[in-house]
Amino acid sequence: MRRTAEVRATAGLTTAERAIGELELPDPECVDPEVLTALLIRHGWERKGGESGRYTRWTPPAAPGAPGTRYGAGTSLLVPATRDYGDYSELLGEALTALARSGAPSAREVLLALAVPGDEIRWRREVPQIAGAIPWAAADQLRCAARAMLTSAARAARGTAAYFGQRHGRYADTYLDQVLIGPANGGHLLTAYAPAPDGRAVTTTLLRALQSARDAIDYQRATGGMEAFDAAVGLGVCHELVESVVHLVRDTEGVEIALSWSPAAGLPAGIAARPEPVEFTPGDLPALQQASRRFIRAEPPVPVQVIGAVVRLRSTRPAGGGTVRLRVLAGADVRHIRVRLGEEAYRVAVHAHLAGLPLRVSGKLESRGGFQCLTRAADVASVPVEEEECEALLKSLH
Repeated sequence: MRRTAEVRATAGLTTAERAIGELELPDPECVDPEVLTALLIRHGWERKGGESGRYTRWTPPAAPGAPGTRYGAGTSLLVPATRDYGDYSELLGEALTALARSGAPSAREVLLALAVPGDEIRWRREVPQIAGAIPWAAADQLRCAARAMLTSAARAARGTAAYFGQRHGRYADTYLDQVLIGPANGGHLLTAYAPAPDGRAVTTTLLRALQSARDAIDYQRATGGMEAFDAAVGLGVCHELVESVVHLVRDTEGVEIALSWSPAAGLPAGIAARPEPVEFTPGDLPALQQASRRFIRAEPPVPVQVIGAVVRLRSTRPAGGGTVRLRVLAGADVRHIRVRLGEEAYRVAVHAHLAGLPLRVSGKLESRGGFQCLTRAADVASVPVEEEECEALLKSLH
């Protein structure tokens, strides 16, 4: 039976994290049999004969720990190999219907991958369960850590750094808005479908970064040295990624992150066709926490000239200058920065705020509390704009 497709936002998540609910069977005319075959192989289905060049027959995988017992016993899929004969669509439609009715847990995953093309990223946490249920906090922890991990990978895909803070935040938000989250499965498992091939730079960066972090941990535990973490920065490892792994591992017996490439989009160049899952355990936490602190200390100040709208002014006494908060319009890939200004520069900022004009200021962007402080402020001046632009700026601020 076909079900109505439904995509809905999950409570507590942003619009970037959309959940896939009820699933409609794909149109047989739009399904590539080679893609379907690749997905069946990925999920452990076994080929049981067929006629060469015309069709193949598949049965569900064996149930774990029960040799000889199969999920969805009696299910048999007949997958046509080509479109060269008349009943191609009918055979493929019957195969999709059999998948939908199968008791094999992987059957829905195959249908989901057909309906939602993209690279699969799967997180698994080994957490204490009571009759298959897990604490609410543990499920929240999984989603928060997975979101932070994807965000860090998106930022690293734009340019590597030991500590990003707010940098490349807009790009990361845009990327996350294209990511779909699969149906909930017990709270200790999570599957995300990342855009492919357009967003594949993020997925491949995530894989390299996780593998490099795993290697750096092993090196630190064997030698006590942190040099491998420093070298891994160029491969996407950063403070934010390390913190996401720490959050994912804490209060578990171990975690596993696995990636599978979209068969429809093909394989990325220079990457394994079937990457090995990357695993982390509580024993890795000391090395990860040490690396996290090291990355914060390692990030140097960056010289910038920023143009921003004044959104907050604070001064304890008018004659002593004050602190200004700017919403960045140009000059740095952060949303807001805080600047300490002297008396004369503070007056310029107040005038710019009252007139609805942007403020230009030069200085050093430093990684204090999220890489948002501008120190050694100089060349402070309001930026003249056309009347229409000024009105638009004032409306955006309100």
